[in-house]
Amino acid sequence: MSALEKIRHALATVALEPVRLYRRLRRPRLAPGSRRVLVPFTRGHLDPSVLEAAIRIARAEEATLVPAYLILIPLQFALDAPMSQEVSMAIPLLEAVENGASRAGVAVDARVESGRTPIHALERLWNAESFDRIVIPAPAGREPGFTPKELLWMLTNAPSETVILRPDPALQEGERHDAQKPLSRQLGRIRAEAERAAAAIAATQTG
Repeated sequence: MSALEKIRHALATVALEPVRLYRRLRRPRLAPGSRRVLVPFTRGHLDPSVLEAAIRIARAEEATLVPAYLILIPLQFALDAPMSQEVSMAIPLLEAVENGASRAGVAVDARVESGRTPIHALERLWNAESFDRIVIPAPAGREPGFTPKELLWMLTNAPSETVILRPDPALQEGERHDAQKPLSRQLGRIRAEAERAAAAIAATQTG
């Protein structure tokens, strides 16, 4: 059973803070000196073309890819609240990233971090760990993800060399995704399934 599968099972049976649980069950830390490329993303979206570029960067630098899903905790909840709806979307997406990177021969060491905002969650992650490079996905068009204000803050405050990648706006969405068909289909399918699961959880909680 993989680390992500253990997290999924544990979250289904106990009410623990997702970040604490994730760090408890993830695979052992990498050997000292290993290069690490962080790819943070949030709001249930990571463009396949950006992910493919990040995988190529990690492979070229012989680095480990560190995808990090940033979970947002509303003010009405405690910061360590178990956000089942967010987690139900995060874990399948991280699994898709791990599968895509593994097919390319790139090691993966995934993360989940929580905060009041994406910036708050990212600050918490940066305070806990260090990275050699940070690859930040910028959304194309009206796709969810980081806002322009958040992207500017990251460029200004990032502790490591940082690059922002944005899909070519001149291409239609279908054309962008055609170049990465297997991964694009998997991410799209998993996101749709995660959204349905999150809606079911929300309905149960309000019912």
